[in-house]
Amino acid sequence: MQERHDTGQEQPDAAEWLARLQGWARELGFSQIGVADVDLAAAEPGLLAWLAAGFHGSMGYMQAHGLKRARPAELVPGTVRVITARLDYLPGSVPEGWQAIGFDRLQQPQQAVISLYAQGRDYHKVLRARLQKLADRLQAEIGPFGHRVFTDSAPVLEVELAQRSGIGWRGKHTLVLSREAGSMFFLGEIYVDLALPVTDAVSAHCGQCEACITACPTGAIVAPYRLDARRCISYLTIEDDGPIPVEFRAAIGNRIYGCDDCQLACPWNKFAGRSTLPDFDAREPLQAPTLLALWQWDEAAFLKHTEGSAIRRIGIQRWRRNLAVALGNAWRDTGDPAIADALAAALAGSTPLLREHISWALEQRA
Repeated sequence: MQERHDTGQEQPDAAEWLARLQGWARELGFSQIGVADVDLAAAEPGLLAWLAAGFHGSMGYMQAHGLKRARPAELVPGTVRVITARLDYLPGSVPEGWQAIGFDRLQQPQQAVISLYAQGRDYHKVLRARLQKLADRLQAEIGPFGHRVFTDSAPVLEVELAQRSGIGWRGKHTLVLSREAGSMFFLGEIYVDLALPVTDAVSAHCGQCEACITACPTGAIVAPYRLDARRCISYLTIEDDGPIPVEFRAAIGNRIYGCDDCQLACPWNKFAGRSTLPDFDAREPLQAPTLLALWQWDEAAFLKHTEGSAIRRIGIQRWRRNLAVALGNAWRDTGDPAIADALAAALAGSTPLLREHISWALEQRA
């Protein structure tokens, strides 16, 4: 945290600074700004129980920081408020009825399915740069103050902070939901030592609906508001760098990077707002690819087509591991000999991890 100095000039009050901040945020493309207090003690038991159950899987960083995740003032000493930000990401080019279209694509075994959020530019880059510009704008107006910007990059209870600041409520799938925007948005935070007024939380509106729980292909939502990441397809295809457990491979279907099923099923996403930023528009190679087309990429092609994308961080081996599983499912469902030929041709030169997944895929129509 930087030390904040008094400029000696008469300053607007905290409420006026908040109003200005929200205006600057809109200019930068943000959809909503909130402010949360830093007392998250009520969230600590749930965090500890989730970790104790092992639901974080191989994401050791979730446990490494202990309760610092729920204690903003320990993570960044001097923090008294957290500015929370919502940035809608549903591409403007996505047609009406996109949820039904998404489910329909899942029924086409040879088509590759990539989570909508990952088809454009890496959100970490887009969101972090805008958060920093917002902090810089505030600092230019108010003078130096202590702050740090976070975008899914530190031990931060993003959903808890977003919920407390009125961005939305925690849905039963554990994502934040908004009446105006569904769940198709990213979250970011600025920890500050400014006593800005806290924005009001909103009430939950899931009611008796359990569409997200029913839709989850692997039963990862083990209870309302409780997610076992070890079963989640997003975790299995992105976070975990080892073998994908055999018991989940069939359920992965043709999903090769992430999973949107709980969001496709959520009734609130009929209100999802389109992004005003071109950054999240789907890149041409990722718009409607087939599994076999992506399987033909060598490492150079993978790096070229995923430059500046969140996909690049999983690397070519995990990418091909995911594709091998999806191709195995497509081989089982369609019997297309081109799939078996493509898999078999790659078997000899593969790493042990990839070879095991290709061998499994070839066995699916034995």
